[in-house]
Amino acid sequence: MKKFQSSLKTKRARLTRREIIRRGGALTAFLITGCDSQFYKPPVVRGGLMGIADTLTMATQRSLMSNDQLVQEHDPREVTQNFPVWNQSNPEDEDYQRLKANGFEDWVLPVTGLVNNPVSISLSDLKKMSRRTQTTMHICEQGWSAIATWTGTPLLSVIQAAGGIKPEAKYVMINAFGGWYEGYDMFDVSHPQTILAYGMNGKDLPAGNGAPVRLRVERHCGYKQLKFIKSIEVVSTVEHHGRGTGGINSDFGFHWYAGA
Repeated sequence: MKKFQSSLKTKRARLTRREIIRRGGALTAFLITGCDSQFYKPPVVRGGLMGIADTLTMATQRSLMSNDQLVQEHDPREVTQNFPVWNQSNPEDEDYQRLKANGFEDWVLPVTGLVNNPVSISLSDLKKMSRRTQTTMHICEQGWSAIATWTGTPLLSVIQAAGGIKPEAKYVMINAFGGWYEGYDMFDVSHPQTILAYGMNGKDLPAGNGAPVRLRVERHCGYKQLKFIKSIEVVSTVEHHGRGTGGINSDFGFHWYAGA
């Protein structure tokens, strides 16, 4: 027994940093190739330990959430007073400022790309579509959280209004006024709590919180909750958007998958 334990300690001692990375890479490769869907890995897998962590985190969380589990919904009495206004609260964009000055009456949402019938949806038309209200917690990666009641149209309903998607579609790229953009795979797009919110706490969405429409993808951290929505494009690859990693945040080093 002592001889066996001594041998085991020797083998552990021989596991160099290079060997750990090599074995981790093999595990990542298993996760990537062992799944039939892109839903278990980012659109672009980074190298090294960061890429391993990205894939392990996403694959594990997606496996646990495979039955479309809902994020906790709170009692409206728990709503945070003075919900924070954080980052890019008033885009310096001529088109946005013009729309804002007119109360967003002329705002339209183009839905294009790999859809069967591209459409442009007005704000009034969006409000006539299927509706969902949810009281959820916004979790910011910078350390704060707040609860609000959001009302909007499921993102999946908006895609369906464009005749549904073509077979080669894999991601939905959402562009915002001010130059922001983020990509989402169909797993999150189809989740019932993923909505285009035009209402907050029983009123129209305030300008500081993303008016006229913002995305709520409730199973992600705050930086994936894109504000000031401008357009939607359904795509087969993210490589033609920004630096090609799938969103402005991942283009600059954040995790593409921000599941919380």
